[in-house]
Order: sequence, then structure tokens, then C-alpha cells
Amino acid sequence: MKQRVVQLAAAISLALVASAAMAKTNDADVTRATLDNGLRVVIVRDALAPVITTEMNYLAGSDEVPAAFPGTAHAVEHMMFRGSPGLSKDQLAAIAANMGGAFNADTTQGVTQYYFVAPSQDLDVALHVQSLRMRGVDMDEAAWAKERGAIEQEVSRDLSNPAYKFYEQLQAQLFEGTPYAHSALGTRASFEKTTAAMLKSFHDTWYAPNNAILVIAGDVDPAATLAKVKSEFGDIGRGTLPARPAFAFKPVQAKTITLPTDSPYGSVYLGYRMPGTQSKDYAAGLVLGSALASQRAALFGMGMDGTALFGTFGANLMPQAGFGMAVGIFPKGGNPQPVLAKMQSILAEAAAKGIDPALVKAAKRKAIAELEFKKNSVDGLANAWSQALAFQGLDSPDAMKQAIEAVTPAAVNALAKATFDPAHAVTAILTPESSGKPVAGKGFGGAESFASSPDKPVTLPAWAEQAFAKLEVPRSTLKPVSYTLSNGITLIVQPESISDTVEVFGKIKTNQDLQAAKGEEGVADVLDGLFPFGTASLNRLQLQQALDAISAQESAGSSFSLSVPAAHFADGIVLLADNELHPALPARAFAVVQHQMAGIVAGQLQSPGFLTELGLEKALLPANDPELRHATPQGVSALTLDKVKGYYAQAFRPDMTTIVIVGKVDPAQARQVVEQAFGGWKATGAKPDVDYAAVPPNKSGQFNVPDASASQDSVQMSQTIDVTRNDPARYALYLGDQVLGGGFYASRLYHDLRDTRGLVYNVGTKFDLDKHRGTYTVSFGSDPDKVTAASAIVVQDLKQMQRAPVSDSDLKRAKGILLRQIPLGESSFRAIGGQLLSLTMEGKPLNAMTIAGQHYLKLGAKDVQQAYAKHIRPDAFVTAVKGPAPKG
Repeated sequence: MKQRVVQLAAAISLALVASAAMAKTNDADVTRATLDNGLRVVIVRDALAPVITTEMNYLAGSDEVPAAFPGTAHAVEHMMFRGSPGLSKDQLAAIAANMGGAFNADTTQGVTQYYFVAPSQDLDVALHVQSLRMRGVDMDEAAWAKERGAIEQEVSRDLSNPAYKFYEQLQAQLFEGTPYAHSALGTRASFEKTTAAMLKSFHDTWYAPNNAILVIAGDVDPAATLAKVKSEFGDIGRGTLPARPAFAFKPVQAKTITLPTDSPYGSVYLGYRMPGTQSKDYAAGLVLGSALASQRAALFGMGMDGTALFGTFGANLMPQAGFGMAVGIFPKGGNPQPVLAKMQSILAEAAAKGIDPALVKAAKRKAIAELEFKKNSVDGLANAWSQALAFQGLDSPDAMKQAIEAVTPAAVNALAKATFDPAHAVTAILTPESSGKPVAGKGFGGAESFASSPDKPVTLPAWAEQAFAKLEVPRSTLKPVSYTLSNGITLIVQPESISDTVEVFGKIKTNQDLQAAKGEEGVADVLDGLFPFGTASLNRLQLQQALDAISAQESAGSSFSLSVPAAHFADGIVLLADNELHPALPARAFAVVQHQMAGIVAGQLQSPGFLTELGLEKALLPANDPELRHATPQGVSALTLDKVKGYYAQAFRPDMTTIVIVGKVDPAQARQVVEQAFGGWKATGAKPDVDYAAVPPNKSGQFNVPDASASQDSVQMSQTIDVTRNDPARYALYLGDQVLGGGFYASRLYHDLRDTRGLVYNVGTKFDLDKHRGTYTVSFGSDPDKVTAASAIVVQDLKQMQRAPVSDSDLKRAKGILLRQIPLGESSFRAIGGQLLSLTMEGKPLNAMTIAGQHYLKLGAKDVQQAYAKHIRPDAFVTAVKGPAPKG
């Protein structure tokens, strides 16, 4: 389960929360109905891939919770995964895992969503599960006691994030006296007072069909799907809904919040209350925020002239109200006041003089174009309709397009004047503070003994057992066309006609650790920071203006991308190629980026996150391994522009480059356009080796990294393994990983660490396999006093994988998960592009996923046991604990 909140720590990635909408959908593709019991149903056909998304939107969230119990809706969301009459917790977990996709939920102020993303063949299963959960949920005190331990770990995790602490204070100040004054997360204190009976009452009151909207998107037969929905939900009785809470917003009182942060950089925020998603001024607010966040606007310009490391404008909008924030990033040890003063000046000018009409026009054009891009993902399409109906109170997503078109510069300026009043601003400054150096681990209080969890097969209901009975490799819908251009570029084109757009994904295979000269660590980062400054023929503002004119988004560097309407594909490619092949690399910009990068690196070297990663690498890798290289402030400051240009000349090669194009384009035309734009790019000399060499097995060890801002430990248990990305043994390891750590709800680690003991909120496993080396990592978050128990269980479960073959039911479920994930990897342009790009860069065939599926079908439980026994060393982990300083 996840709670949908703004992660303010990732300030650099903040962007305006754009309307989750799309361009007009053909009426033939949309089926609507309202059942007699009030359930509203929207079915949107999308044949991009054999995948469906179902989203059940209950119009109740943290707004409707009882006084003094802010996390009630969130707790109910958690308990919905504990089973329902006719479907036990274990059966629900097994079903969700078998489907192989996403099965999750999120709680917001006014809406709680439950969603499946799964192969189309599992639509009936998804609908039946949603129906059972609407009818009732198992909420006894014993189950709540277990789930309370997990949800309290989630609270600890979020409260370990200084940006989340700021988020809570910001809400309290902006929305005092309303339900928005508290987040949907809840508190440990309120959960301790919460009873299962209270949670069941909330469910039975608000989870009624006449308080829900069901959205289904994907490769479905609309008529047959609607008939199934009526069969599943039609006999559920209407509910009597209580009155909704009232919202009486008070004038915001100015306030300044100061907090320490474990981030390698500092953040300055200027927050203001803005219109909510159901306000008549919402579209104007969206355009206003987009214009302020433009790369041609002054906030972004702070990062280009050296005032700040980065600047932008972002927003988080709820139905009744929301907030917008100007964001400025400053280096560790830097002075935030000049950044704050500049931000205040920019917003004061926006309020007094209005927004440049050209930026308003570009923002409107961009917002409307983004509506069409929503079609490029099955779950994005479902989200678009859910947002429009449940969050925005609109009849369809197309209504937002009409609202955006109607926005005038005068309306934007009036909203800016009303919003950016310094008397109603909430200011926050998050300042980086060092927590201390890593210390050798003292262990976790001694070894403890834990009995193995029962490994009993789950007996599925007949309707689910039948759905998952047959295992087969799914048919891929991809038909990519591959070219090698005259200069060595590999071009892959996957035509798709679901929208009138094209998305381009590119990567140059480079490795700074192996290609940069000694003492020039950080040169690649400085180079990437220079691409936004324009080209040899277009300065940064002219380049962005040209992109805005065709409603395109572009980024250049060692990884590059382009999103553009199909009608402007050729123009977009020309601009991308100009930026990639002829970057301006101006001396003045180099000085700015170099200074910024030195400041960022200085903060990174002292941040708990970096110290944890570096500590792991030093423990896992031999001394002087190139992967241990990292930038220093002194090294970055010693770089020259000529050295940056020299690195660009030798590392950026067409014969090391792959470009993948997905969208409404003819492959032959795409080849011609790319050849013309990129054909003049030539490589000289032999191809460099950019893959790390093999390393010997690591020795076990552990260490602690103090994090003064954390209340929860973040634990990583890592080891090197002798398996690489092309080793056939990887198939058995991946299959076993689904049993141990995949499928989330049905995995052994989830069961043993969270479900039965409440030791962690989340636990994950990861194989990271390169050409010549590999690592295996288990990670989890836990209260400090629970790390001992959780770590011991991880080792115990791994040894069990080596001692005995997994059960037939676990093996079958793991195979089903991996097989069903194949079509899910084709359910969006981004997923398609990323998959084809990765496969090509790794030298694998483009049908590698189908080949993998064939391997999974053939593997047996003994194969998995032998792979874990041969390649995993449970007693050889290096354990890194980042969190509160160890006591004693």
C-alpha cells in the first residue's frame, strides 16, 4: 500500500501536477453506465497491449475520518488487504501475486483508490476481487494488531524524511481548521487508540456502490466487460452516506519553517494556497504553475545564472484547495537567503506585472499536448479518467482540455495577483546537516533464533484456480524494426497508433569511471549539466522557444529523450540532434555549472545516503576498483572547459549509441529523418571498453551510518555474486526471487517480516547483473530495535531456499508472475522504449523477454534450489544500517 503525498525531498524533480487528462477519446472507445445501486462505471478501450487497469475510486478519504483519528482511512486501506468474506488474506495475496502486475491502493484527502494493472486475461479475477472487497472486509482485532505494526513502520519511514515533516507543517498552516490540516498518513498515537471495530464502521459507511466510481481501461470488449461488472456489483445494496465535512478556509498567516535535512543540498520553499481541482480557477492555476515552471521563466533561470543550483515551481492540488510552491535549491554550506530573496522578487513581479503572455500561450499549448500523451499508457489512461471523475468532478477528461483552451492571460494574471501575497506565504528552509561518519557495526544485539514460517500451499478459490491453471508464454504485440545507420547508430522503431504522438529514447554507452582521466572525476556530470544551455546556433531560450512552438519536450546528454506530437516529429528530431551533436558549451555556463557541481558534490560526500553507498562499495569491491571512483569538490573545481570538451569528443560516439522511437511514425520515414539529422556524427578510433571487470567474492561485514534526521533504520544487505547478465543461471535466480521477495504480498520475506511479525513496512530484493559482475541486495526499513530480528529472518529464509526445493504451488505462482509481467512491459510507450533500449544496449535480442519466458516454463524447483545453493551466500552479506546513531 502507498499513500499518495508529495515527496518534497525530491525537490529537483518537482513539477506542476498537471491535469491527469487526455485528448478527446472517440465515443466508440468509451462505455459509460450507472448501475441501479449507484455505482458509476466507465470502460475505455485501449489496444496498446493485452493489459487492463481497473481502478475503484471510493469518494472517501482522510476528509471523512473521525476527529482525533487522522489515519483511519489509511488504516482501512491497509486492512482491505487482510481478506474479505469468501477470500482469505493468503488467498488474496496469492491471487494478486499470480496476476503479476500492480495491485495496490492509495489514500488521499477525498478519494481512496484500489487498483489492478494486469494482463487482460485476468480482468474477471480483478473485478471479482474488487466486488468481494466492496461487500465486506475481515477486520478483527488480531489482524489489526499485526497490520498496525506495519503501518506504524510506514509512519516512521515518512517521519524520517525531513521534507515530509515540512509537508505536514505546511498543510497545518495553509489549511488550519479544515480536514486538509492533517495528512492522510495518520500518527502512531492515533493508531494505538484505533480499534478494528472503528475501521469496519468506516468501511461499511463509506465503501458503498453509490459512493464509488469504477474505471476500466485496456484491451477489453466493452459490452462483455459491462455485463461482467453488472453481474459482480449489481446486487450490492446502496449505502446511506453521512454528510460531508465542511471547508471554511481561514486567511493564511505567514510563517517560516526551518528544519535540518539529510539531503546533500538545501531547499527553499515559498508555499501559497491555490485553487483545488474542483475550483472554477483550476485550469488557470494549472497554466499559471506551468508558465512559472517553464525553462524560459525566471525560477528555472536561477539555476542557469548561478543564483541557485536549481529552481522551479510545483504544486499539490486537492479537490477543495491545494498549494503551489516556488522551489530553490542551494549547496550544502551555502546561504539560502539570496535564493529566497530572488524567489520572493520573482513572485512579487508575477503578482504586480503578470506573466509573460508568451509563456502563458506556451503553457496552454504544452498542457493540451500532454493530454494526448496520457493515451500512451494503459494505466495512465485509467488514471486520466479517475482523476477527471473522482478528483476533478468533471464528466470526462476532455472537459479539462476545453477548460485549458478557455484560460486567458488576464485570468492567469488575476490569479497570480491574488495568490502571491507575501502576507499569506509559508516559507521553509531545509538546511543540510552532517550526521557523522560511518562506524563499524557492533552487531544487532546478538543472534536470535526464529522458527521457519510454515510453507503451506494456499488453496485458491475455484474461480481463481481456474484462471491461473494454464501457464504459457504470452504473445508479444511488439514488432520493432531495427536499423544500423551509416555511422553506427542502432535505430529501433516500434510503430504505435494509439495516439498522435511520438516518443524517443536514446542512450550513449559511456562509463565515466573507465573513460575519464585520473583526477577528472565528475567531468561527465558537468558535461550533462551544460546541455540545457542550448546549441551552437540556438541559445537556451531560443532552443526552448523552438520546442515550445511544437509542443515538444526534449533533454540531451548521455541519455536523451524527446516527446513530440507526430505532426512535428521531424522538427523535434532536428532540435534534439542539434542539442546532442552541437551543444553550445559556453564558457560562462561552464563556470556556473562547475561551481554548482562542486557544491553538490561537497554536500554528497557528507550525506548519509552517499556514505552508505560508498561504504557498501568499499566493502564489496577490491581496493582501487574503478567503481570506487567518485567526484570531489577539489577535482570538479580543477576541471577546465577544454577537459569537458575533450571528454565529450571521446565518449560521445554514434557507434555506441542506440535510439528507440515509439509512436505514430513509419519506420522508413523515421530512419530517413534520423539519418539526415544524426548522419553527420562520426566516430574515430576503436570502441572503448566501458564494462567493469569481474571481482572476487566479498567478505561479510556490517557498519552503521548515523542519520540525525531519521527515526527509522534503512537497511541494505548486499553481496557480490558470480552471476552476470548473460549467465543462464539468472533465470533460476529470478524465478526463486519471485518466491522469496517478489509478488510482494505473497513473498516469503513479506510474510515473515511484515505479515506475521510487523517488523518492517516494506522489504525488497534485487539482482543487479552487469556484463562481468553482479550483486544481490535485500533492503528493508525498520525501527532500530527490530533490525536484529528482521536481518536474522532474511538469512534464515535464504538458507531455507538452499535447503529444500520450493513448493509446487510457489513455483507455479512464480512462473505465472514472470510470464504475466511480459505483456505489462509493453503497456506504455515508456515501458516499450525502455525495454527495447536496455536489450539493445546489453546486446540481447529484441525478443529476449519471450526467450526468458520459455526458460521459466522449463525450470523446476530443484533448479531453483541448486541456483541459490551455488550462487547465494547467506552468511556473506555486508549489512549497512542508515538511521539514528547507535546507542552505547
